[in-house]
Amino acid sequence: MSFQNKTAFITGASRGIGKAIALKLAAEGANIIVAAKSVAENPKLGGTIFTAAQEIENAGGKALAVQCDIRDEEQIQIAVDKAIERFGGIDILVNNASAISLTPTEQTEAKRFDLMHDINVRGTFFVCKSCIPHLTNGTNPHILTLSPPINLDPKWFKNHVAYTLSKYSMTMLTMGLAEELRKYGVAANSLWPKTVIATAAVQNLLGGESLVKMSRKPAVMADAAYEILRKPSREFTGNNCIDEDILRTEGVLDFDGYAVTPGGKLYPDLFI
Repeated sequence: MSFQNKTAFITGASRGIGKAIALKLAAEGANIIVAAKSVAENPKLGGTIFTAAQEIENAGGKALAVQCDIRDEEQIQIAVDKAIERFGGIDILVNNASAISLTPTEQTEAKRFDLMHDINVRGTFFVCKSCIPHLTNGTNPHILTLSPPINLDPKWFKNHVAYTLSKYSMTMLTMGLAEELRKYGVAANSLWPKTVIATAAVQNLLGGESLVKMSRKPAVMADAAYEILRKPSREFTGNNCIDEDILRTEGVLDFDGYAVTPGGKLYPDLFI
């Protein structure tokens, strides 16, 4: 399945996993809408929608950088309208933008709870809503949401219930859309990493340099996303995928090249 001239709308694509997916698709000739908030460089985070767009162009794709806070429905619709004006359609939606706070209930402030649910749940929902009319006219259309398989084991709730609620809601949205959009041939799947991925959130919020060293590079998620997005949309939908499992089915046996520290210990991601 070729990505040449196909258009992907990717939230949070200015850095990390979102940018890695964008670059993977761009190398195959895709058009990428970089829909994210960052227009000025933050030294702790790195990258803006403009630097990401330049990297995408350098990789062989076409890019449109659009400042978009997905908590704002108007900004979402403006970004989608600009995508249609520039590229004529949307074939792929990647819901990558997300907020995280691994805090127990008593330490979770209302603003932090609201941030996670406004971005992870509400924002993802309304991005999907705005893209669906164009996806139904797309070529092999896919929605891919970065959220975990739902596991009701209490251990995934007890230490960070607010975050778990938000991420599982993203997966429930995926499962609902898979059935709702099946008649249109639009696929909806989720993707989650087996091990921690080296991102700014891991570096700055979760474990610092020591956890980064036990992580895999974002490329493993990009390669898994690529394999999902090239599958026939009418046949592969409603799945909660794990990056390593997807790549193993495609014949990948050696994952050491994805490790930040080749041969080192890897730290399992949450919900795995």
